[in-house]
Amino acid sequence: MIGVASLLVLLAVIIGIFGYHYFQTALKPMNTKDHNVVQVHVPLGATSNKIGQILQDQKVVKSGMVFNYYVKSNKFTNFQAGYYQLKPSMTLNQIAKQLQKGGSAEPIQSTSGKLLVREGETVDQLAAEIPIQTDFTKAEFLKLMKDPAFFNQLEQKYPQLLSSAKKAKNVRYRLEGYLAPATYQAGKKMTLKDIITQMVAKSDQNLQGHYATIKKQKRTVQEVMTLASLVEREGVSQDDRDKIAGVFLNRIKAGMALQSDISVQYALKTTKKTLTYKDLKVKSPYNLYVHTGYGPGPFDNPSASSIKAVLHPKDQKKGYYYFIANTKTGKVYFSQTYAEHQEKTSSLASDNK
Repeated sequence: MIGVASLLVLLAVIIGIFGYHYFQTALKPMNTKDHNVVQVHVPLGATSNKIGQILQDQKVVKSGMVFNYYVKSNKFTNFQAGYYQLKPSMTLNQIAKQLQKGGSAEPIQSTSGKLLVREGETVDQLAAEIPIQTDFTKAEFLKLMKDPAFFNQLEQKYPQLLSSAKKAKNVRYRLEGYLAPATYQAGKKMTLKDIITQMVAKSDQNLQGHYATIKKQKRTVQEVMTLASLVEREGVSQDDRDKIAGVFLNRIKAGMALQSDISVQYALKTTKKTLTYKDLKVKSPYNLYVHTGYGPGPFDNPSASSIKAVLHPKDQKKGYYYFIANTKTGKVYFSQTYAEHQEKTSSLASDNK
């Protein structure tokens, strides 16, 4: 019994030593050498215990429990809700004082930088890039993409650009197609709304010289941007895009389904190149193998050159309704009839395995 008691005492001493060491370590900055900014959101009504857990989860402090103890023992109160720009190198005292001062009502870009929107990039793909290129999160970006109040604000500011998008039904994201590919400023005090507004403003700028043409052609901006988003991904060279746009317009005029693999990939939220017969039957308003017409809206964010291709297509009067690319060489072949298309598809079978 004496041996057991001695062992328990020894274990208690060891645990006490380790516990004391952990407590003392947790009182210090998480990492004195890590000056990267972490954007932390403190919700309204959060207790110091809840805030401590948030800080621990965001890896700003080592222990949320120790943070809670620290602020209570040092009588820190009146922490404010909001978005904070904190660093793992900050002391608990610095963090507590910052929380007392209050954060911003909306998330802000904490470090000067730039954000690149690539040609043909979808909203979901851009959302994955947001936390890499900025201090915002994927969730924050997607929340704004689905925020009707934010869209309405943009639509009021850019009615020519977004009025038809507002009327569209069954869309995944109303701003899909309207986040123009370019490099954008993401300044230290810019909100995520500011950055997205830049993208929409750029789209409006790209279309300023085309609104009259769109109206003359009796189409909507949503229709033009939808076809442009398909042309963007189907063609590589400008010449191919101009001709592919003509094919799509001929099929629309004839009441034929566009049958673009891009539409099925978007419907399935996949980037795989080889689609199965089952994939082509997926139930989605975006599946243009099943549905005729334009579909709900754009499938990605097209470049200005793809928009121009839709408005000024090439060889449309030659009556092409089909096209297929040699995946090995990249050359695109156009056909007037399905028989011709099948013949070219068969001849390219070995290259397109």
